[in-house]
Amino acid sequence: MSVSQPLAHTTWAKSSYSQGNGGTCVEWAPAFISTGAIPVRDSKRPDGPALTVSPPAWLRS
Repeated sequence: MSVSQPLAHTTWAKSSYSQGNGGTCVEWAPAFISTGAIPVRDSKRPDGPALTVSPPAWLRS
């Protein structure tokens, strides 16, 4: 999977699985849902690495 646009200029959204207590903070980049690779990162480390997952894997409930 490839991610074509730079992640530095991407809008990130907090995952519904994130907790509000400052612990588990997962963000994802909705703009990539049609690319086949959704970036996911730790919101406490915005300059850190991002993992990519397939849309079906990310959207499973």
